[in-house]
Amino acid sequence: MSEVCEVSLRDLPLDNWMAHLPDGLWDVPLSNLSIPGSHNAITYCLDKNDRSPVDLTQPDVLQKLDKYMKPLIRPFVYKWSIAQDSSVKEQLDCGVRYCDLRIAHRPNDSSTDLYFYHGVYSTVTVEAVLKEITEWLDVHPKEVVILSFSHFLGLTQDLHTVLISTIKNIFAAKLCPKMELVTLKNLWSKGYQVIVSYQHNVVNSHGDLWSHIPYWWANKCKAEDLIEEFERRKQNGRPGGFFVTGINLTEDLKYICSHPTESLKDMVMSTYPTLLDWVMEQRPGSNTGSVNIIAGDFVTESQFIPTVIALNEKLLNQTL
Repeated sequence: MSEVCEVSLRDLPLDNWMAHLPDGLWDVPLSNLSIPGSHNAITYCLDKNDRSPVDLTQPDVLQKLDKYMKPLIRPFVYKWSIAQDSSVKEQLDCGVRYCDLRIAHRPNDSSTDLYFYHGVYSTVTVEAVLKEITEWLDVHPKEVVILSFSHFLGLTQDLHTVLISTIKNIFAAKLCPKMELVTLKNLWSKGYQVIVSYQHNVVNSHGDLWSHIPYWWANKCKAEDLIEEFERRKQNGRPGGFFVTGINLTEDLKYICSHPTESLKDMVMSTYPTLLDWVMEQRPGSNTGSVNIIAGDFVTESQFIPTVIALNEKLLNQTL
């Protein structure tokens, strides 16, 4: 492939950027493209009702403080739990094509309704969000989304069965089974628009669900430390197939206590210039050190998405 990209991919219409990619990229495996992703994608609708519990993964001390000092503690929980401000439809319109979905069954809930969680539970059900995604895909027939289901807080085997049935019923013929050749041209020819990765061993019994997609998480609260960690990992080569580089920063208790008036968004937005400088230096592809999906927080609030999409220009200017 020796095609030269004459128009910057940064300027593609974000709601239809895959459909507008140059044809020189249609036969490139999706796992070799640069794809923008959303970390903790469904945190724009966390439950702010005081009766809603903090999720059961939170430290015991936080759960006790929340129980007895809710008016004082709960605002901190919200400020550091919301990782996206925009709805899933807005994120898709802005170019997101990978969503990190953390699934939970709310404690003391006798129904089979499932929610998302991060600190606290969402108000919107999993079923409602998946329907919103498939309705969006109906209007964007050449766009492909990768949905990563994980964590499964409080899910029994029966609830896994309910969730998988919901996924299959909603996406139906759009659901891409496990296959060798995953390119835009191949997916378009078959009408597949959804790749579902499922981080649970039940996935082995379902040919239309993909196994867990590796997620590189640095667990750092400073951009420079995160970049250093990723540069170290890149020296060992990228995983085969899909994988995610998560440029999402992680606050710790020390950071929160030393920045009492800030929020996760304040921390993220202050570091985006440094992180995007690093992203612009990356190269998609199959080689050692290449990137694939890059996920972040508050992805509609900066130039993150067009910066990630534009990396695909580097594939047009080389021979694969």
